[in-house]
Amino acid sequence: MVTGPLALVATAAALLLTVACNGAAGPARTPTAVATPAGIPVNVGKGDSAQLTGAGSTFAAPVYQAWADDYHDLVAKGVRINYQSIGSGGGIQQFTEGTVDFGATDAPMTDAELAKAPDAQHLPMVMGAVVLTYSLEGLKAPLRFDGPTLAKIYLGQVTKWNDPAIVAINPGVKLPNSKIQVVHRSDGSGTSFVFTDWLSKVSPEWKAKIGVSKNPNWPAGQGGKGNEGVTSAVKQTPNALGYVELNYALANKLPFADVQNRAGHFVTPGSASTAAAAEGVAIPEDYRVSITNSEGADAYPIAAFTFMLVHRDAKSCSAQKPLVDFLWWALHAQDATAAADELNYTPVPASVATRLERTLLSLTCQGKAVLAP
Repeated sequence: MVTGPLALVATAAALLLTVACNGAAGPARTPTAVATPAGIPVNVGKGDSAQLTGAGSTFAAPVYQAWADDYHDLVAKGVRINYQSIGSGGGIQQFTEGTVDFGATDAPMTDAELAKAPDAQHLPMVMGAVVLTYSLEGLKAPLRFDGPTLAKIYLGQVTKWNDPAIVAINPGVKLPNSKIQVVHRSDGSGTSFVFTDWLSKVSPEWKAKIGVSKNPNWPAGQGGKGNEGVTSAVKQTPNALGYVELNYALANKLPFADVQNRAGHFVTPGSASTAAAAEGVAIPEDYRVSITNSEGADAYPIAAFTFMLVHRDAKSCSAQKPLVDFLWWALHAQDATAAADELNYTPVPASVATRLERTLLSLTCQGKAVLAP
């Protein structure tokens, strides 16, 4: 287990997945103070009344859905946010078509996609880990995987759990002579983008044959819709292997593997190792960046930012004002900080959080600043 987390300014959320998966509500919360930079009076949620809609990433759905509930319950009773977990591809499409107030994606929009939505602003809200989860009866020790072996599994070249390539990196682990039931996403997915982005960096064969994609042409396996669908398929299928965001594996009590990073270390996915993946990575002005296969010795290699998509200058102030207030709360409130830990998402680095303040202050509606002094 890798330790040594970065100093972070937290963002994230809390309650919904605990309720949905475990059938019991989490601890009650009361509103906490929201930080405000000097000279910027922000009355977050005061007087807001709106019905906001968002759609996209299943990777980040537990966070966004829980934020929505907490913000309504604790801060702004008049604001209801309906977030649909439909996958990053759908989120980009609906945002571009203007059918939602905000989109969500784990795959940064491409230049071609941005050409259709030129005022789109990416906001990295939290970080997460894509984990390899599996269902092997009787297995007690956590498995290990490296990139080349996983590429061969998803290329359909390694098909048995006791293949020599898997045995070699799992000494002493008794693996069955059973076919690996490969599970992948069936929809346009930011989680698939992150996974294939990493595979393309660690396997020249994968890069040449499949490449990086939200919706790749999978050579092997069965599909599941959303992180929810892949999790369900792995849970219900003996000898299955799939990739999901960390919180889905934890909430469903599924095991997940340690993965070899660029430094050659087998790293357990978690908040500290996800945070380490962002260390030393240059974040561009538009925030569109990949942090897979980063150089840190403690970095988990399949880590990613997840992004909200908002308009730089929205046509509707009645939607933009409460949306930006909500995002400001998510960046600063102590409730959001605590919620990050509860849902096992990793807050963005402090340097990124400071930049996000400036970005939120720059957002406008009908040409006028939303968070104005």
